[in-house]
Amino acid sequence: MEANVPSARSRALAVLRVRSRASAVGLLPAALAVVLVAARATGRLAGDPWPTVTLVVCVVAVLVLLVGGAFAAVVLRASPAVTPTVPLSESAAPDLYRLVRDLADRMDVPPPSAIALTPDCDSWLEDRSHAAHRRGAARVLGCAPGPLGPESAPGAAPVLVIGSPFLWWMRVAELRAVLAPVVAGTGPSAHPDIADARGFVRGLDAAVDVGGRRGLGWIAAPARLLLRLCRTDAAEMERGVAAAASERAQGVDYGLRIVAQEQVGLAYAGWDRLLTRVALPAWRMGRWPAHLDAGVVSALTELSRRDRLAEGFTSRLGERPACDLLEQPGLIDEATSLLAARLFHGGPAEAGPDWSPVDWAAYPEEVVDRKWRTEAARLHAALDALAVPAGRPAGPSTPASPAAPAAPVSPASPAARPGSQGPSGAAGAAGPATLAAADSPSPTADAFAGPTLERVLGYLTGGGGEGAAGEALAGRITGELAREERAAGPAAAAGKARGADTLPLFPLQPPRSGRDLLADHVTAMVCCAAVDSAGATPGLDWLDGPVLLVGGDRRSDLAPRVLCLVEDGNPEPLRDWLSALGVRTEKPVRLV
Repeated sequence: MEANVPSARSRALAVLRVRSRASAVGLLPAALAVVLVAARATGRLAGDPWPTVTLVVCVVAVLVLLVGGAFAAVVLRASPAVTPTVPLSESAAPDLYRLVRDLADRMDVPPPSAIALTPDCDSWLEDRSHAAHRRGAARVLGCAPGPLGPESAPGAAPVLVIGSPFLWWMRVAELRAVLAPVVAGTGPSAHPDIADARGFVRGLDAAVDVGGRRGLGWIAAPARLLLRLCRTDAAEMERGVAAAASERAQGVDYGLRIVAQEQVGLAYAGWDRLLTRVALPAWRMGRWPAHLDAGVVSALTELSRRDRLAEGFTSRLGERPACDLLEQPGLIDEATSLLAARLFHGGPAEAGPDWSPVDWAAYPEEVVDRKWRTEAARLHAALDALAVPAGRPAGPSTPASPAAPAAPVSPASPAARPGSQGPSGAAGAAGPATLAAADSPSPTADAFAGPTLERVLGYLTGGGGEGAAGEALAGRITGELAREERAAGPAAAAGKARGADTLPLFPLQPPRSGRDLLADHVTAMVCCAAVDSAGATPGLDWLDGPVLLVGGDRRSDLAPRVLCLVEDGNPEPLRDWLSALGVRTEKPVRLV
């Protein structure tokens, strides 16, 4: 037995003592009532005031028993929180199951009852033996609907949850080394005292959640008190369990595990960049990349090429990848990609007309180009609302007409109407100055001649990007985005599973400021103009997301010039850049 198991067991017993003392406190009035009733029956407590005292104690005992019984029932029956995952049946990943069972046999511990995937760079064991979990068991990939087999049995071993990026980036030997200490945790987890203590803590945690519902607030207070009393012992128990598992796994691929841990850190970095720079823009457009796990390999390969600290990691790619342990890796990648969109963005649980998958090959055209044109349309709709005139046509080739109607707007972005009210309180990221400026009337009301880049440059230059003009435009854009998010709220809520009201669980980015949004929209307008008049193309960078390609090469020098315009009201660096590329600022841009 590992040296840390007795320490973990002693901490588990300390947690159970808290439960015993709580039970004793609840039973104390009943015990006192029994003593008083017995004494009265035998004539030992005759005369006043004992009849009244006995009655009061009996009433208090009944009330305490009722309240305590209700609380105990909630703790026992409340469903503990379960991490959303993609379950894997053995038929969907037979080689992976064999690898995990072989690890368990070598370390002489019970094998996990099932395997599931999570769209994150982590792995752990999760107990799902609670009755509520068995009733709510979801469809398993590769299996018919129904219970999760061994995972559903009371007292079964915990479920092994594996980060899906590990399967695509790591080689089979590396995955085996990384999973060894995790699988070893099933040994201490099987100890009755440790399992009982964990169940008690999970029940209290679930009771706190139940106490947040209407009419059940009285449950949360005693649950929080008991959690506070056993918090230190529970934390030390888990440390002891982890130390015991690590000690048991030292004899299994220990040298390779040190090397594999480097891959874990690299996977974290690449996965975060892929989600925030590549997936998030698509999610905001109502599209979800269907193969995020495959994309992380490209992102990490690119990171290895750019970062000298990661040099040499790509040489391992010739070895067998861990995703070969799956029967249908593409199907599983798609399922984890959809789950990632739900967890990190709050998207619907299923694909639909407004929530469709996109392949990497189609990403530049269907996401990048659409994103730019939608933002350009939103920018010109904001200018319409401020009654800003278009720039003068700069030659006979300009097809714009002075009497042309307002700029067309992408269907994904409702246009702000002239005379509409300023942004609501939900758009507070723009700040008070922005909101005040957004509602200020513009002194100009000339005709609109079309969606041109010159119109944007003239407005930000004439009013001073750092002054009221830039603030007003940022306020309009922020308010329009807030209205779009509110309009999409019911549709997004319809896609959430029951009990998933708090999605996204892990939002990737805080709300953007009005100035940041303005810079993004001006950049989009510049890119649209470059595509339409200078032969540029939308592209995808695995680490930075949407990029502009000119002659097949990425142009990374646009952002500082846009910031110079937006923050300082100085258009010259941007105009020089546009002139060098041959972009015609007076030419109307296609928005739809």
